Amino acid sequence: MSAERAPLFDLAGKSAIVTGASRGIGEAIARRLAAHGANIIVSSRKIDACKTVAASINEELGRAAAIPAQCNIGRKEELESLVKFAEREFGKIDILVSNAAVNPHFGSSEAISDEQFDKIITANVKAGHWLAQFVLPQMKSRRDGSIILISSIGAFVGSNAIGAYNLSKAADLALARNLAVEYGPFGVRANCICPGIVKTHFAEALWKDPKIEAMISKTLPLRRFGEPDDIAGAAVFLAAPAGRWMTGQQIIIDGGAMVSLGSL
Repeated sequence: MSAERAPLFDLAGKSAIVTGASRGIGEAIARRLAAHGANIIVSSRKIDACKTVAASINEELGRAAAIPAQCNIGRKEELESLVKFAEREFGKIDILVSNAAVNPHFGSSEAISDEQFDKIITANVKAGHWLAQFVLPQMKSRRDGSIILISSIGAFVGSNAIGAYNLSKAADLALARNLAVEYGPFGVRANCICPGIVKTHFAEALWKDPKIEAMISKTLPLRRFGEPDDIAGAAVFLAAPAGRWMTGQQIIIDGGAMVSLGSL
């Protein structure tokens, strides 16, 4: 079948690593990639949670599509072990979704400690860089691969509360662009997804209080916060043949927040 006639969203025979996949956006992406045919490494710091998600995916699909794996993204040696584990299990890695992130500081730049700043940069920037380094050799050899970094709309704005986090998410955009330029000639694509406020544990301070949620939601054109599954389709697109000519870009999925003046 020619590339033009191949199913645009078919991931059969593809293998993926998804970090931070035990809940939230990572879990939603893992489920959707598997539903479209991919085999998935479900990774996070908590192996029991990974096992629960992997078992649920396998039961839902009726096939052994998902394998759990424990990994702390702040430790380079664990990321390398994760990639080697995936290669042993699947023989190759076609798709990398670097989703896991941290934000240990909420407050001014003046108040953030060096330890907190270093933790943000290591987990949110270095981890994606390291993972890319580990998967690129075999992606280059096959002249095929999709690297997906989960950034944030925070990458485009300043903040008086999560400035270091936003800085790290802006760095993800630059990382994807550089990977795209360096490895596009080898058939490897790199892109970012930039979610707005999504109802995850990570952002629960913004949506757990119904009054705060209602106040912010009414400023959004679509009048609601996102759900994890609202983000997953973009990952399928970027991983699949549908996204084969897209690289070095970012997809903003935010309910219209970035185009709206409603909050002014």
